Amino acid sequence: MRAVAMRVLRAEVRVGGETVAAIGPGQAALVGFGREDGSTDVDWMVRKLRALRIFPDETGRLRHSADELGLGHLLVPQFTLYGDVSKGHRPDFAPALPPDDAKAMWQEFLARFGAAECGVFAADMRFLSENDGPLTILIDSRCGRLR
Repeated sequence: MRAVAMRVLRAEVRVGGETVAAIGPGQAALVGFGREDGSTDVDWMVRKLRALRIFPDETGRLRHSADELGLGHLLVPQFTLYGDVSKGHRPDFAPALPPDDAKAMWQEFLARFGAAECGVFAADMRFLSENDGPLTILIDSRCGRLR
């Protein structure tokens, strides 16, 4: 399971020209599921994103999570995080979980994550964000759990 977590001043998702999800200051995350992912990856990623300390304290050190500060979360499903371009210039999405399985895992992820604004699975979305920093972290459950 992969995520790109961002510290944002604001972020929103639009579908068909209408805003379906939005937050002010907080954490936005693009989330994708791979063929080898399971419930263990979902649990690991939920814990990681909820506790991710990407917000500074009064000295500027990154010591706080969005949850600690009472800030919002915006979660956006993004299968293209599994695009493989190692053998050319056109992404190969074979490593991504097939759509029906990914939808089920997305729903499991949202249920375990709890309160958050959310993008729409399989929709043609417009994701707008005003990144703060910018501070962007790539998280991969396979890399993180192997250490």
